[in-house]
Amino acid sequence: MLISDGGLATELEARGHDLSDALWSARLLLDAPEEIRAVHAAYFRAGAMIATTASYQASFEGFEARGIDRAQGVRLLRRGVELARAAREEFEDGRRRWVAASIGPYGAALADGSEYRGRYGLSIAQLKRWHLPRLSVLAESGADVLALETIPDIDEAEALAGLLDGSGVPAWLSFTIDGSRTRAGQPLRAAFAIAAQVPEIVAVGVNCCAPADVAAAVRLAREVSGKPVIVYPNSGEGWDADRCCWTGESRFSVGEVGEWARLGAAIVGGCCRVRPADIERLAAAVAVG
Repeated sequence: MLISDGGLATELEARGHDLSDALWSARLLLDAPEEIRAVHAAYFRAGAMIATTASYQASFEGFEARGIDRAQGVRLLRRGVELARAAREEFEDGRRRWVAASIGPYGAALADGSEYRGRYGLSIAQLKRWHLPRLSVLAESGADVLALETIPDIDEAEALAGLLDGSGVPAWLSFTIDGSRTRAGQPLRAAFAIAAQVPEIVAVGVNCCAPADVAAAVRLAREVSGKPVIVYPNSGEGWDADRCCWTGESRFSVGEVGEWARLGAAIVGGCCRVRPADIERLAAAVAVG
């Protein structure tokens, strides 16, 4: 089993960075790139074998709103990959480590929580046109794989799969879910089926969801797609949008990983509120198991 990293933005915030910006962690590609590299290194040091870049909420429209032109936006997207690769080079123990270029959903670029609703009112063709420029840059950035992550909607998954099909660019496709459905309310079986016929999608699964939703999703993803399954849930805490704070306690338990592995999970990590110490415990549990 491969161990992925945890929440990049979570750890950047823990280091004192204010990410209350429409670009979220991507802002630090411009303002504090070495901090991003340091967080990637912290996750590698904790036992992660995959670093996911700070491009999740990056978009050319978002960059433009900050006065960043297209050429500089391209450089910033590439910088995200370069920082993860530089962090990887700090470790010379002969173990293979991967860099995944994050491609978040259209809703993330809106910075209004739309990625947890989906159903943007855009056609598949419109979503393809929006995703293509960023996907094209990151596909040629030197990353090992594209991370099509936190996808809430079947239409958006179809758009991304259509862009990948025949490209030869490897990617994983990961949905954000609520129970047994996508955040947009569609059956997970139909969502996972999108990956089955696209060779470039090398793994399929879920992220940015409650840990309790993972086991059933792993079983279904494996059954429907026949591909390796990737899962990286949140801590299980809740976000209070009115007070702008997290509530409740973490329910991210390494004790569940054995069950996820038994059901077919091949790659396991964490998303929001999962930190290097959590990944360290996860890696230790996998090593023992």
